[in-house]
Amino acid sequence: MEIVDIPEERARRNPGGPCLADDVEFLDNAGFRDRVRAAASVLESRGVSRGDVVAAILPNRVDLVVLLFAAWRLGAAVTPVNPALTRSEISHQLIDSAAVVVVGEAAVSADVTLDVAELATGSPEARAGAAEPSDLALIIYTSGTTGRPKGVMLDHANVTAMTGMVVAALGLDETDHSLLILPLFHVNGIVVSVLSPLLAGGRATISGRFPPAEFFDRVEAVRPTYFSAVPAIYAMLATLPAEIVPDTSSLRRVICGAAPMPAELIARFEARYGIPVVEGYGLSEGTCASTLNPVVGRRKPGTVGLPLPGQQVALMDRDGHLVEDGQGEVVVRGPNVMRGYLNRPGETAAAIVDGWLHTGDVGRFDEDGYLVLVDRIKDMIIRGGENLYPKEIEIALLSHPDVLEAAVVGAHDPVLGEVPVATVALLPGGSATAGDLLEHCRATLARIKLPTRIDIVDALPKNAVGKIDKPALRRRFEPAR
Repeated sequence: MEIVDIPEERARRNPGGPCLADDVEFLDNAGFRDRVRAAASVLESRGVSRGDVVAAILPNRVDLVVLLFAAWRLGAAVTPVNPALTRSEISHQLIDSAAVVVVGEAAVSADVTLDVAELATGSPEARAGAAEPSDLALIIYTSGTTGRPKGVMLDHANVTAMTGMVVAALGLDETDHSLLILPLFHVNGIVVSVLSPLLAGGRATISGRFPPAEFFDRVEAVRPTYFSAVPAIYAMLATLPAEIVPDTSSLRRVICGAAPMPAELIARFEARYGIPVVEGYGLSEGTCASTLNPVVGRRKPGTVGLPLPGQQVALMDRDGHLVEDGQGEVVVRGPNVMRGYLNRPGETAAAIVDGWLHTGDVGRFDEDGYLVLVDRIKDMIIRGGENLYPKEIEIALLSHPDVLEAAVVGAHDPVLGEVPVATVALLPGGSATAGDLLEHCRATLARIKLPTRIDIVDALPKNAVGKIDKPALRRRFEPAR
């Protein structure tokens, strides 16, 4: 089944079956189909046609998923916009993507040209899907940690291939029910938590927000079979008060992506809640995932799993030669690799060479073929000519029983060039001092790798996707100008 055909096919097979819900409404399969048809007719009346781009400035809600499928019925692409962005950041995305219609709440955003409420007023007449495999489906903007965000162009062939891989790798079927807690302006939320369960015949419930203390109340009420989250969310859940003892029996597995999850955190979460954590790895440029720890088989915390069937994942040296042993840059090849960066031919050519997507991550394969991420190439610290990987230092800090989160960045040094500095958040009740943590690191790290400074804070800064915001930390240690 093509992704664009999901609403029609689900309604044909089981019109009254559950499909999609959010905090305020529920749609069965027939209702979802009718809403998609109505929205498509409204977009068409506004001049949207094949090849156009529709922007969505919306929080997590059913309407955003309806809009995706409505645009795809017309052969148009969608670029989801983070509603929390500044006016300048939103303008950049709208102008760069050349969006012909901007859907959102007109009372909230001045950039909106079509109020979301109008999508339900169209005619629910049948209309065949117009999208072809080579048509753009999504333009996902990177988080913009280095310069202006870039638009990742994903066509229908990318999305179809990736969704099929996720369904097969996770073993999803019609009994699965995903609880979406990640933002729908990110490809993980769209692909793993919405498209994949719908394609498999299952259902999805969209959570508009994530209050940690109330999260398991939602799990008990909704009874999902899985959810996908980032390490920061698992860290918050693992440190909830001990008196919170939820019923997690509906959850068959939970998924972690977007950033590596420390093995200690996986163990802590699994021991407390009895739910297996399936960690994977991927990029927006690869339509979400390229490796995954097996759902059935050996899961290896500290790795990001095995390459997904249908993709090639390899290591490459600086000269562009594949590396058989040792470590190198992680490169990916397969039908999930993006078409390129919108309006950025030079950066596209640098990112995709001879069909290989260069991820910018350094990794190695262990003896069983599981990928172990070493660090980001750009995060590497060069101290007096020696290459240091922050992740190694972070792992040492995270092994201390009082540490919840840790991030290491390079700070300018007039003699050595750069030195490692650490920012750490402690577990509730943790009492470790900077001196304690430094002594703990001495047991596993060479002297050159020891952080020259350890700051203990209440919480580490996060970007919109929930990753630790290392650029923000680096700015704290930039020399005064």
